[in-house]
Amino acid sequence: MKIGIDIDDTCFYTAEAMIKYADIFEEERTGVINKRDTLGMIKNRYYLETIYGWDRETKFAYFNKYYKNVLEECIMIPDVNVIIDKLKKDSHSIHFVTARLMNIKNCDTEKITLNSFKKNNIYYDSLDLGIQDKIPFFKENNIELCIEDSYETCMEAEKTGIKSILMTTKMNKNIDAGKITRVNNWNEIYDLIRR
Repeated sequence: MKIGIDIDDTCFYTAEAMIKYADIFEEERTGVINKRDTLGMIKNRYYLETIYGWDRETKFAYFNKYYKNVLEECIMIPDVNVIIDKLKKDSHSIHFVTARLMNIKNCDTEKITLNSFKKNNIYYDSLDLGIQDKIPFFKENNIELCIEDSYETCMEAEKTGIKSILMTTKMNKNIDAGKITRVNNWNEIYDLIRR
C-alpha cells in the first residue's frame, strides 16, 4: 500500500515548539508576558491566528524569525521510526506529505527535515514539502492511505475514497471523528494497517 504521512504533530511534536516561540515573539512584539496552553480549544491548523489574533503579516514575521528554531526543536513522537520500519518490511511504501513552509527567511526547511529524519532513523520513499492542499496531491500520486493530525484533511480524503487515520492531538481530541479512524499512538496505527 502507498501511505501518505503528515509530519507535524503526526510524527513530531510541533505545536508545543510553535507556541513556545510564539510566546517569545509576542512578548518581544507587545511587551506582555504570556504562557499559552489553549491548543485544546483550537480545532484547526490556524491556531496561531486564533490564539494570538495575528494577521498574515505578523504570522510571517514570526515564521521568518523563529520557524527554523521550531523545526530544529521538534521531538519525534514515540515509535514513529520503529513502526515505519515495520511498514517498510511489510512492503508498504512511505511518502511524507507535509505543509511545512518553504521559502522562509533563514530557514532551509528541507535540510532541517532531512536532518531530523536522519537523526531519528526515519525511513521514507519520498518527501514532499509545502503541500498546502493535500487531497489533489494524494490523488495524483495514488496515495491509498493518509495518516494525519488534521481532521479536515482526513475528512476530505475519506470523501474522495482515500482511507485515513487521524492521530489524536490536543487540537483534535474533542472533535467527533465520526467514521474516521482515530488513534493515540503509532503502535495503534500499525495494528490497524496490519488488520
